[in-house]
Formats: sequence, structure tokens, C-alpha cells
Amino acid sequence: MRQSYPSDISREQFETIRPMLESARKITKPRDVDLYDIFCALQYVLREGCRWRSLPHDFPKWQNVYAYFRIWSEEDEHDRSILDRVLKKLSDLSGRKMTDCLKPQ
Repeated sequence: MRQSYPSDISREQFETIRPMLESARKITKPRDVDLYDIFCALQYVLREGCRWRSLPHDFPKWQNVYAYFRIWSEEDEHDRSILDRVLKKLSDLSGRKMTDCLKPQ
């Protein structure tokens, strides 16, 4: 069991975006990591602005989190990534603006 962080979303919120995140990868074998933990780790990096290698050790390995970030950040033919759509949906659900962390400074 890992520590809870302010950047975490609830499991209920995660269940609303799970299908979008899972659609990015063909199922070839069972996952070794919980996508909820991967997504919360990604949120942590985006919100805190830390380096990938500086992720707290109770999250999945930084290499796994980064690999999912790369997959979810690939843009489609409309120049939107899965991550863009997921963060937009979460901000619509919660009323919090979650997409600012992806905009270049």
C-alpha cells in the first residue's frame, strides 16, 4: 500500500478514465502494475515538476511511469493525445483545471 499524495485522484474518478487509458495499448499480456498507481505517479510528476528519477519510491518504477507517459502523450490525427483528453475529462468532472501542467512555459 502506498502513501496518498495531494496529486492523487480518487479510484472513482479513475474508473471514468480507465477505458481511455487502456485503449492506448494492445493487450498482449497481463499488466504487472496498477494503472491507477501509474496515473497517480504521472500526476505527481506533472504537478510537482520533479524529475522522473525523483518519483517517491512507493510509486511504480519511474521507467514504467515514463513509458506510459510516452504512450499516452502520442498525438492522434487531431493533434490531441490520450493524456490531453483524460486531463480534460478529469477537469470537467472535478471543476479543477488539470490541463495547465501540459502547456509549455
